[in-house]
Amino acid sequence: MKLLPSLAIGAALFSGGLTPVIAQAPKHTFEIGENDLLLDGKRMQVRCGELHFARVPKEYWRHRLQLCKAMGLNTVCAYLFWNLHEFEKGKYDWEGQADAAEFCRLAQEEGLWVLLRPGPYACAEWDGGGLPWWLLKKPDIALRSQDPDFMAASKAWFAEVGRVLGPLQVTKGGPILMAQVENEYGFYGKDAEYMGRMRQAMIDAGFDIPLFACNPTGNLANGRRDDLFNVVNFGSDPATGFKKLREIQPKGPLMCGEFYPGWFDTWGAPHHLGKTDQYLKDLEYMLDAGASFSIYMAHGGTSFGMWAGADRPFKPDTSSYDYDAPISEAGWIGDKFDRTRTLMAKHLLPGETLSDPPAPMPVMAVPSFTLSQTAAVFQNLPTAIKDTSPRNMESYDQGHGCTVYRITLPAGPAATLQIGQVHDFGWVFLDGKEVGVTDRRSRRFKVSLPERKQPQQLDILVEAMGHVNFGTEIHDRKGIQGKVQLVSGGKATDVSGEWSVFPLKLDEPLLSSLKWKTGVESAPGPKFWRGTFNLTKAADTFLDLRSWGKGVIWVNGHCLARHWNIGPTQTAYLPGAWLKAGENEVVILDLLGPEKPVLAGLEKPILDQLRPELDFARKGSKKGELVLKGHKPALEAAFAPGADAQDVKFAKPLEGSQFLLEMLNAHDGKPFAAIAELDLLDPSGQSISHASWTIAYADSEELTGEDGSASNAINGQTADFWHSEWKDAQPGYPHHLVIDLGDATKIGGFRYTPRAGNNPGRIKDYRVYVGGGFVKEGK
Repeated sequence: MKLLPSLAIGAALFSGGLTPVIAQAPKHTFEIGENDLLLDGKRMQVRCGELHFARVPKEYWRHRLQLCKAMGLNTVCAYLFWNLHEFEKGKYDWEGQADAAEFCRLAQEEGLWVLLRPGPYACAEWDGGGLPWWLLKKPDIALRSQDPDFMAASKAWFAEVGRVLGPLQVTKGGPILMAQVENEYGFYGKDAEYMGRMRQAMIDAGFDIPLFACNPTGNLANGRRDDLFNVVNFGSDPATGFKKLREIQPKGPLMCGEFYPGWFDTWGAPHHLGKTDQYLKDLEYMLDAGASFSIYMAHGGTSFGMWAGADRPFKPDTSSYDYDAPISEAGWIGDKFDRTRTLMAKHLLPGETLSDPPAPMPVMAVPSFTLSQTAAVFQNLPTAIKDTSPRNMESYDQGHGCTVYRITLPAGPAATLQIGQVHDFGWVFLDGKEVGVTDRRSRRFKVSLPERKQPQQLDILVEAMGHVNFGTEIHDRKGIQGKVQLVSGGKATDVSGEWSVFPLKLDEPLLSSLKWKTGVESAPGPKFWRGTFNLTKAADTFLDLRSWGKGVIWVNGHCLARHWNIGPTQTAYLPGAWLKAGENEVVILDLLGPEKPVLAGLEKPILDQLRPELDFARKGSKKGELVLKGHKPALEAAFAPGADAQDVKFAKPLEGSQFLLEMLNAHDGKPFAAIAELDLLDPSGQSISHASWTIAYADSEELTGEDGSASNAINGQTADFWHSEWKDAQPGYPHHLVIDLGDATKIGGFRYTPRAGNNPGRIKDYRVYVGGGFVKEGK
């Protein structure tokens, strides 16, 4: 008897060069058995690793695949980011860095099978989770739903994937064994019919291999279907993860779709390092149990250009996607790789052997050089779009970059410029002089303006960082949202008249049109900078950006990375494959201005240097005073022991703009508190959007020994967590966490997800307050 007999397949294995795949008589079969994955009727334990070809220079794909093979993997994941391949609607790109078919062929040449993950949604800390920005041009689109426009676009995408990668299925002689439908949909929704329609779209596109769905441990039942093979994602505690998987899928092979050896970084938060001993212990558990898995990430790489996404509510991700993976951002290996390889060697299947790792790529230092040419942003604006009021970037057919919104203000008294929302950062200028900054992280959308004795030109330069890639917040339109008003004497007046809008797409046409000046101080404000350096021989290096502010870097036409001096990343990985002997050109957009316009290339990256003193509008918990006097708790109760998520329902819905959790003690009696996720539920039991949330107060958060930021409690990710301070101090209970919801919100209950595993910080007794005014801000 076989599990999901409709997914059992016959397969032909292609072995050849870079020529198109030609179907042959089947040489192999692959099927999902009742207990095991079966290759040619024999048990196959899929030892997979995530390797995103878009995050690795194409010239290095083979090198990284060889490293995966040498580590003991027999399979790699090919994640497709829809917006990379269809950045403009109807225009598909499968060339160069986007050549997914070539990546799969190279994997096959190196003796690796492939799991295909085509979306339509990916997450992966990638811009918008891989969903194209142009979907957001429809004001009321409902992403990841049966919305007709979303479904039509998704079906067209799957049809294109089938055209390009269908010939590389194992049934056609290629390496692709299985394909994933959607990604972690159970965290987002519960519509099993939607998942069914996505599954059918894959079949209609020509996929006849097993199709699977993955979900985090606590969301496996949401949207589940019997005609999809289910796998579970977790960062630790595989015993619990597989127990939960068995509850919804009693038979079939056990598989972890994403197993996390580390974690990604966000700007302004500590660099993440995985706990290698625990990672290896959990990996050994899965190997011994005969379970299949995919290590996310085996090799993280780099979110080159402007492809890095943003965690929710809004925590932009760094361009470095090192992930503390066994294979580093630059393809280096060390202790984690060696210990993984040693462990894998003990669990090889009959006939398997370990290959030797390839030699590392050469690395070099580049002597310091000056960027001496400048092009002021306000002197290099494109043709204006006229509008009666400012709108989001997508409305102006813009997906990435910056936008300048301009209007003339009449003479008037000192006032507050108040904007509905600015996504993501806004620099406000009057007659070219900067007067303030807005910051989406802390939802600060007001700037004080001085008295204007005569009309003055108002410029709002908005920078978009990555579209949020997780949760309902993926409906993340950039630029100005809502009204722009002047508030004076308690009266708000709309800023009306003719607006000029200048989309700065930061693409090749804009860069090639810049008017450069040398040796002359150009106009004030943000600038592009240009310089060159010479090489006799190219090799990998890491650009030292510690003297620069915030912006984007290009090298020899490659959009390399975002930079931001607050860290933790202070360098940009520059592959030697993108350099050349002779002259190399660097262009930097810096919105803040450098301390010194110099660069150098280092032989090692700087991934863990925070400089919060340089943050122009510090994010995180507000340093104020907690005010409980006069407030009565809405609920006093206790959480059950254990690692399971716990839903708490109020006797009747409550309404307020702030939610306060007062934690009184822990189950283990220790002083620590931790929360993987704190989710609020509306009166119908559905998760409330986090889009307008901020942490208003946290009495303690660990930022030295690890990233225990309070904001981790509301980002939707259960693999990271808020943790009270433990390294330099160990404050005891009670602990307090206050979430500011942005507006008065009806709350029917909440969901508390403890930190995974048998770890300290599991909360016992608690009180809940709902209302407002719980925090008195410090001066």
